[in-house]
Amino acid sequence: MDNKKVVVGMSGGVDSSVAAYLLQQQGYDVIGVTMEIWQRKDSCLPETEGGCCGLSAVEDAGRVAVKLGIPYYVMNFKDVFKKHVIDDFINEYMAGRTPNPCIVCNRKVKWEAMLKRSLDIGADYIATGHYSRIERLQNGRYAVKRSVTDKKDQTYALYSLTQEQLKHTIMPVGEYTKEEIRGIAEKIGLNVASKPDSMEICFVPDKDYAGFIEKSIDRPVPEGDFVDTSGNVIGRHKGIIHYTVGQRKGLNLAMGYPVFVTAIESGTNRVVIGKDGDVYTDRLTAARLNHMSEERFCEDKIYMGKIRYNHKGTKCKVRYINDDTIECIFLEPVRAVTPGQSLVLYDGDYIAGGGVIFFQTT
Repeated sequence: MDNKKVVVGMSGGVDSSVAAYLLQQQGYDVIGVTMEIWQRKDSCLPETEGGCCGLSAVEDAGRVAVKLGIPYYVMNFKDVFKKHVIDDFINEYMAGRTPNPCIVCNRKVKWEAMLKRSLDIGADYIATGHYSRIERLQNGRYAVKRSVTDKKDQTYALYSLTQEQLKHTIMPVGEYTKEEIRGIAEKIGLNVASKPDSMEICFVPDKDYAGFIEKSIDRPVPEGDFVDTSGNVIGRHKGIIHYTVGQRKGLNLAMGYPVFVTAIESGTNRVVIGKDGDVYTDRLTAARLNHMSEERFCEDKIYMGKIRYNHKGTKCKVRYINDDTIECIFLEPVRAVTPGQSLVLYDGDYIAGGGVIFFQTT
């Protein structure tokens, strides 16, 4: 191996900590790095459970690095994080879409920015604690492969990585279950062995997305009309950033039956309300495509399509509208297709590619 150098992105959690240990045991020259992405010294103080934004990440990751005997640094990525993740998050919500900032962060910050910085300092690879695997296929392309456990599989959030990024990436944790990773951490005496996972968006630890957006733009988002699927006004909403497709709670509409958000119209500032059946569709349009295991999707092939992180997946076929846009047709209806989220196509255990959902078609 000639002591290949790898920079491990350390979030202060158990997964990335064990990733560093596993690579060290495999003979790599390991360097630990935590990304400084918080915008103010006090902005992420409530986040203490291992999120990559929390200031506690530096303390925990630093202690792990000392335990493993590896160099450790904090790299400043505040500007690139604000530009590509926070600003995009705000703009997408203001446009009536529901973004996935972790996917954007993976592509633009953890890989595009951190990989460049790592290569610049002489590293051969970067590594993370994602429950995913990377393989080079017979066609010569690199692809993200499901982890050995569906329970913790994190491949969905990695579909946008490029071939060059995958070429320089290692994901050792994907070969293990979460229980095995915690067991390894306990065996070698890491202080983060039992640290809970962080589930929320790191820069909005209180989960008040609307409040975060209004503070960021320094003005209230205007109220507007709730309308039914025929366009009739049925009430007033408190601003489109408070809603997402499929939402039922918090609508405060006395209709006599359960109602759900079926669409958000930023141009007219209207939120469309319908019954549960109105939230189902069998097709969508996705753009900003990234092809992974295949240079181009096969229109005759049946893929497994996921429309959100916790969606188990539904069989589907695709057709190209143009080189950067596809229509995805599901073999059975899916619930709450949400513009701004991502469609990720799987070919068996491998990611074929995916794109950003722009709208559902009926």
